[in-house]
Amino acid sequence: MAMERENKKSFESSLKSIETENFLDRIFYRPVGYRIALLLSKTPITPNVVTIISIFVGVFAGILLYYQNIYINLIGFALLVVANILDCVDGQLARLTGIKSAAGRILDGLAGDLWFISIYISIALRLSADASHSFTWIIVSLAGVSNLIQANVADFYKTAHLYFISPQKGAEFDTVAGVKAKHAAMPKGISKFLYLLYIYYTMLQAKVTPEMQNVLTRLSEKYGKDIPEDIRLKLRALSLNMMPLFNITTFNGRSLAMLAGILFQNLWIYLFFEITVLNIVLFIAMNKYERSCKKLEV
Repeated sequence: MAMERENKKSFESSLKSIETENFLDRIFYRPVGYRIALLLSKTPITPNVVTIISIFVGVFAGILLYYQNIYINLIGFALLVVANILDCVDGQLARLTGIKSAAGRILDGLAGDLWFISIYISIALRLSADASHSFTWIIVSLAGVSNLIQANVADFYKTAHLYFISPQKGAEFDTVAGVKAKHAAMPKGISKFLYLLYIYYTMLQAKVTPEMQNVLTRLSEKYGKDIPEDIRLKLRALSLNMMPLFNITTFNGRSLAMLAGILFQNLWIYLFFEITVLNIVLFIAMNKYERSCKKLEV
């Protein structure tokens, strides 16, 4: 029993927070990622190495969607699942070993973008053979932009939720001004370049969440980083109610639509789901959250 409790504690310490994990993450991706991370923690392999491997696996998975062959496509989907497991591993390994860096966080976010760039290019090339070339690329581009925005906004709200739990959990949460200050203080090099991309990433997040930004500004002016526990609990409860909606717009939601498109050999299903369903869900979640923030007294 004591060992079981210790294993559970070790597993939970490898997560950002169980509250921000969706159903598939909790029952599959995170447990598998944890076991791999435990093995890798005894080797010289770093989280960034795992991230780079996931990029190659994910990009290759995307390329396999170009072929109009269900078996090749299913292999591609399986590799995409492997890439997502590795994406879990890098973060869990970082938390288990304490090996963390700003460049690593940015590289981790960039990995998913590179997977889906490969996926969308492959889908566009495949579908343009059977439909209007210009129309296909316009639709695929809309899906790609939708993906970028959805992932960006969901990541913001999830990271904010961690900040509402505790300053330690939300250590990666920062304002645009804070990110710019860190960038200015960095020595020249790859980390500084990657962090420049992160500035634009956080600027987009701030732009589409004005009421949340007002709440954060008021909290910062009134309490600094020492937000009273009762206010944290209030913000945490508000954020927790939104998690199921934001979770739909992450990898697991769109990957199920992609699998449906592969099984029916019609990837327009995936593009339709990405552009319509996920954008509607995101709009509803953001609108509900922003209206709640506007009424919030802090």
